[in-house]
Amino acid sequence: LMVGDMLMHTPVEESALQEDGTYSYDAIFKNTVSEIQAADLAIVNQEVIIAGESMGISGYPAFNAPFELGHDLVEAGFDVICHGTNHALDQGKKGLTNCLNFWEENYPETAVLGIHGSQADQDEIYIYEQDGIKIALLNFTYGTNGIALPSDMPYAVDLLEEEKVKAALIKAEEQADFTIVCPHWGNEYELGVVSSQEKWTELFFDYGVDLVIGTHPHVIEPIEMIKDEETGQSMLVYYSIGNFVNWTSSSGAGIANRMVGGMAEIMVCKDQNGLVYIKEYGIEPVVCHLTEGINGITVYFLEDYGTVLADENEIRKQDDNFSYEYCVELCDKVWGELWKE
Repeated sequence: LMVGDMLMHTPVEESALQEDGTYSYDAIFKNTVSEIQAADLAIVNQEVIIAGESMGISGYPAFNAPFELGHDLVEAGFDVICHGTNHALDQGKKGLTNCLNFWEENYPETAVLGIHGSQADQDEIYIYEQDGIKIALLNFTYGTNGIALPSDMPYAVDLLEEEKVKAALIKAEEQADFTIVCPHWGNEYELGVVSSQEKWTELFFDYGVDLVIGTHPHVIEPIEMIKDEETGQSMLVYYSIGNFVNWTSSSGAGIANRMVGGMAEIMVCKDQNGLVYIKEYGIEPVVCHLTEGINGITVYFLEDYGTVLADENEIRKQDDNFSYEYCVELCDKVWGELWKE
């Protein structure tokens, strides 16, 4: 299972700030936590760096979240944290090392992908193993918003650089039965697939990737099963699963699109010949619901949402197109019948 961008805009952080001065993000997950915890492997795209309060909590454009967010991600049931995003260096080298130290000191068993504190760590492919199935997981980003990698840490962030990606995928194929890539790619707010995504999709397919779950556009994009009829090779691509949580300050048409995300759900099996394959897959639409006040932000499954809640969503003040029907129509437009199966 994977959910999209944890995009911690200032109102999201303000909602999580409790009366005693601590932060709690439990409210965000309260309607989805049972499904997250039920998954054998749950992945989240942690869009912003978690560098702690000492560096100042901040929203767009240079994000920083408190350590409580990391604690609450683990408590919600996430096993893999994708930190390879364009915001990985928002707080510079210290922000990145603070984040890595937090994970290592508190949750050494939680997999942190996309950022590294050493060359040896970058060179090692993360492998998740269960029931005799070895799954390699990788996370790359197209860039870091123009912020250069620290001169003494060329390994700090996994970038979509062709030769490095190829080398990592070759290693993954050697070590695992099944390879998942989580690329931070595409164009923001585009509901369709762009040429850069097509280019990388082709490369991933050529190098044996089995599953691609994309992030960064902050809106949902199509899902495609790519097959080579001659070889039998296949690769499932979720081009973008959108935001999980956000509260942008922008307004106008199209903002409503950012409130709909997807929970990707995939069942991986091994057949009697030892071949690991995707048996079932789907997408569960989620809606980020915004209300003012402490703990006022949460995420609902679209099937649990409705016109009453939609009418109460504060995002309507920023885009009055938002409605329950709008969310349903958006899922129909982008995902067709797949999300209803």
